[in-house]
Amino acid sequence: MAGPAVSGPPEFVALDRRGVDQLLDELERAVPTHPPLLRLSAETTAEHAVVFGDTHGDWRSTADVVRGFTAWPTPCLLIGLGDYVDRFPPDCPHGSVANALYLLSLAARSPDRVILIQGNHETARRIPVVPHTLPHEVYDLWGHDPDRYLRILMLLERGPLAVATANGAYLAHAGFLRQLQSPDWVASYLRPDEAALCELVWAECDASRSRRGATRPWGARDLERFLGTTGLRLLLRGHDPDLCGTPLYGDRALTLQTTRIYERYGGVIAATFPLRTPLTSISSVRVHHLATEGRTYAVDGPVPPGGPRGSSRLP
Repeated sequence: MAGPAVSGPPEFVALDRRGVDQLLDELERAVPTHPPLLRLSAETTAEHAVVFGDTHGDWRSTADVVRGFTAWPTPCLLIGLGDYVDRFPPDCPHGSVANALYLLSLAARSPDRVILIQGNHETARRIPVVPHTLPHEVYDLWGHDPDRYLRILMLLERGPLAVATANGAYLAHAGFLRQLQSPDWVASYLRPDEAALCELVWAECDASRSRRGATRPWGARDLERFLGTTGLRLLLRGHDPDLCGTPLYGDRALTLQTTRIYERYGGVIAATFPLRTPLTSISSVRVHHLATEGRTYAVDGPVPPGGPRGSSRLP
């Protein structure tokens, strides 16, 4: 496979300036650039998708998800729902850098199997976000060179803003476009302006207590209209920590959070769902609590054990 060899996340922040520049050169050659809406065809060789929510620099939880993905007995996809950087846990120093470069290296090595959807923390060049620690982490590690920060962020911008599977799943960081062109709804996603970007990466669900104010929250009627127009069946998203793991709107929407920063709301969870059989509702999705849940680690300690049949419970 193309792309740099994938090391453990801490090894990326141990690189010197020359090493990280060489890595960025390799990633820029190998990480694919996706359209704003990536549609997965029915002919995909993958049988399942492993999906994880906001990780926010918690590379220990990311590594636990990746172990389940790489040990899966049949071909599968790994799909991230955005927000890979900022707000890292104390036991993941420089976690944004480690998490981003680890995931980008996976995408470079397996471009047909790893999809990194953009969240609001990956679209910070278009709409500023707070906190945004990624540039400070890059400075701490390799000195003042804004190009390194921009290169990492621009690599993350190569991910799609949303994914639609042939069997009916829609995945995005926060939401969906409420104004769709007819009859070709896909065309609405071709060149999203700032208002559309806010709906995709900033919009809260109206069941959430969060109100960031970037755009109005969406609710049950909005979701019903979107799914009815597109023929899709369910929504998987991140963004709203307080909804983590809670099925909503007749089991048509589910929010995932895969960071220990927000585990008090619903745990540290990922999900799997089939790609070959028609989806009906969130009942088609299996939620998995990760081995990192409820745990802290020594800063220089090993990555926790786990795997597809271990304590992470990824099948």
